[in-house]
Amino acid sequence: MSKKSFLIKGNICGERIRLGRALQKPPITQEELAMKINLMGYNITPLIISRIEKNQRHVCDAELMLMSKALGVSMEWLCGEGKDLIN
Repeated sequence: MSKKSFLIKGNICGERIRLGRALQKPPITQEELAMKINLMGYNITPLIISRIEKNQRHVCDAELMLMSKALGVSMEWLCGEGKDLIN
């Protein structure tokens, strides 16, 4: 049996995470997003966020949940579903 790889390369949420940061009032940096997540008790670095936004690293469901909470948006919105921004 042959090995199967991901059908989608990278993340479908990377661009939305970047957009979610830009839509904050005032806009926040990757460092500030990482700090918000760290204050929730989870360790994430600006480098991880950068790599996710550049589609160089896959994001797990727990990370997606944390980013949605930190940005105040729904997980569905981060995945490109729907038009509703706010959770």
